[in-house]
Amino acid sequence: MERRTALEADRLLTVEEAAEIFGTKPRFPRRLIAERRIRFVKLGTHVRIPESAVREFIAAGTIEPMSLRWRGGAVVA
Repeated sequence: MERRTALEADRLLTVEEAAEIFGTKPRFPRRLIAERRIRFVKLGTHVRIPESAVREFIAAGTIEPMSLRWRGGAVVA
């Protein structure tokens, strides 16, 4: 039941709005949709991307920094 409420509250973005969040041109989210790499909703001829899907895609690609140390001229993780 909670999942349905979360989906109802999720804002549906146009491809152009998603591109703004990504900081790219609309071609990038269109390619993600074509390759089925992001969740989307098809409403007749219109395609919308849930805002949570955009945030999840960005989070999945986020790489956290590591603390590196040098030992003997080489990097040790």
